[in-house]
Amino acid sequence: MTTNILSALGSASGIDTKQLVQDLVSVQKAAPQARLNSRTADAQAQLSAYGILKSSLAEFQNILTPLSDPNLFEAKSINVPDTDVVSFNSLTAEAQAGSYQLEVEQIASAQSIAFNSTETDSTQALGKTGTLTFSIGEWSGATFSVDAEKVGFTVEITDDDTLDSIAGKINDVDSAVLASVITIDGKLQLLITSESGAKNALEITSDNTAQLGVFEYNSTIIADQALLANPTIIETQSGQNSIFKLNGLEINRESNTISDAIVGLDFTLNKADVGNKISFSISQDKSSAETAIRELVEAYNILKKTLGALVGVSTDDDNNTVTGDLAKDGTAKSLVNRISQAMAGTVSGMSPLDGFSALASVGVTTNLDGTLELDEEQFKKVLSENFDKLGKLFGVSTESNSSYIKLNTGSFASNATAGDYVVNITQAPTKGTLTGVVITFPLDLSASPVEFAIQVDSQGSDNIILSGAYSSIEELAADLQSSINSDINFKDTNLAVDVTIDAGKLIITSRSFGSASSVEITNDVNGNLLSAIGLNASSSKLDGVDVKGTINGEEAFGSSNILLPAIGSSAYGLNIEVSEGTPLVEYTVSFSRGLAGDIALLVSSALSDSGQIANREARIESEKVNIGADQERLDKKMTAYQERLSSQYVAMERIIASLKSTESQLDGLIDRLPFTASN
Repeated sequence: MTTNILSALGSASGIDTKQLVQDLVSVQKAAPQARLNSRTADAQAQLSAYGILKSSLAEFQNILTPLSDPNLFEAKSINVPDTDVVSFNSLTAEAQAGSYQLEVEQIASAQSIAFNSTETDSTQALGKTGTLTFSIGEWSGATFSVDAEKVGFTVEITDDDTLDSIAGKINDVDSAVLASVITIDGKLQLLITSESGAKNALEITSDNTAQLGVFEYNSTIIADQALLANPTIIETQSGQNSIFKLNGLEINRESNTISDAIVGLDFTLNKADVGNKISFSISQDKSSAETAIRELVEAYNILKKTLGALVGVSTDDDNNTVTGDLAKDGTAKSLVNRISQAMAGTVSGMSPLDGFSALASVGVTTNLDGTLELDEEQFKKVLSENFDKLGKLFGVSTESNSSYIKLNTGSFASNATAGDYVVNITQAPTKGTLTGVVITFPLDLSASPVEFAIQVDSQGSDNIILSGAYSSIEELAADLQSSINSDINFKDTNLAVDVTIDAGKLIITSRSFGSASSVEITNDVNGNLLSAIGLNASSSKLDGVDVKGTINGEEAFGSSNILLPAIGSSAYGLNIEVSEGTPLVEYTVSFSRGLAGDIALLVSSALSDSGQIANREARIESEKVNIGADQERLDKKMTAYQERLSSQYVAMERIIASLKSTESQLDGLIDRLPFTASN
């Protein structure tokens, strides 16, 4: 039987060319598409795995944070009785352990001065002008002594000021002095209250006694008011210190809130209770540190298990091999190894000979699988006998072999390399000074006050006036120091001076160190400053100098009394505070972050925006972009392939259709030919 090929091809060809093209394209695309799909899945799995890695490291970092604080190992607890005589406010790690007895004999109080007024309306303008000067010190009878350490202030009064606005101006000054307007028996009073303490009493003077004398409180006013049956200016309460005994030692303080009797303990005296002693004790609190170390071991084991699943190869219960999504990722594996090594190794900056320089020294051992285990017996022994060594093992430690220099950690301490550093001081820091000449006492400036301006560290003052009588150079020095430091220009810029005495001479010293430190008289208004107090613009002036020195033989930058390592050096991020009068010799300082600090730095660096994890994730994201581009190229290639096949089959269909048309034309042609024989 013969077969008609053209008929067999159907209409035209009889082939489903569309499906055929799709099948051919699918076969051609299958292998490269599978590779792209595998790359996409791997990239997505790696990103998900890095998400788990970051989350696990962040949780572990939270466990490290308390251990990196040295105060954790200095924590104290206090045992106090139930009492209303004293309130115990706070206890810090610096507190010294011991037993104490406290007896409160007197409560501190603040001086209050009431100025009776004839005004009936506190908002009525008084029509008074001038300057009120508030000095702070101590009254002894009718004699007032300025406290050199206390900064006074001035208040400008204008003719439109009222009792209310004067009180407001006093309250607006940055001081502890408060003012209010009250009504007593229908009469207005301006009540001014100082800070508590005998040496926080007020002397109030003015430059216009004729108008502002009603607000003055000085020896003259006190004497005058004492003669009146109904004085208009009344000290309603005198300032006094608190007095208490601590373990039998009598202590005076200006406030009832005591923070410096026992370092690290803050308490408030509520009332006097003479003859009754309150017993309390402070002891070392080891429980917080013990708990933190136990939590570290537990947290690390959880982290170890999580990271092991990400970067390791293991078998499941059916003995099938399970490969972690980051098993072939060098960045992740390197990070995990570094954390493991840090946990098991010696703390950077410490020597294995130190005894307590690794976790193993406190009873934390490493198992074969890399997890940690706590040897309870050894751990308890360390807590009992060597608890003081744990702070240096886990937390930041800075040490110096001399009290003249102090090692501090700066904002860039993460850049510093742990270890020992040799510091050579070649120039000690100094402060700017101004030294006067010898003057004699007693000194009375009442009739001829001195008025001058002074410049401290390039900051000038307003005119300063000294008047009154001084029985000793100590009184003059105290008043001079307080007057200078009370100047608004210095208060606003946190500048101050100390006025000391040397062989009958006044010496004014800036409280700042360095080359910017200086003191200079800039204006002697009345021309009598030298004869009165032994100082003037020509007085002996000595500017301060910055500290100079080297760190590990490398020149350091000195600013004021701070020595800064060279940028990029191994000590960069640390700074050295140098005392005045430091001998010009070599010193040794050491720096260690401790175990928790080392690992916290490692983890925070890895988690930072520019760390290893972020960089690796960026590369994976870049790989995903490349995969997308490869996918786009493959799709374009397959589209072109499909179009080519489609074009070829269309051409084939046309040829077949043409052949079929020819077939129909030839059909019966032989029978119609002439001379054809018929049956």
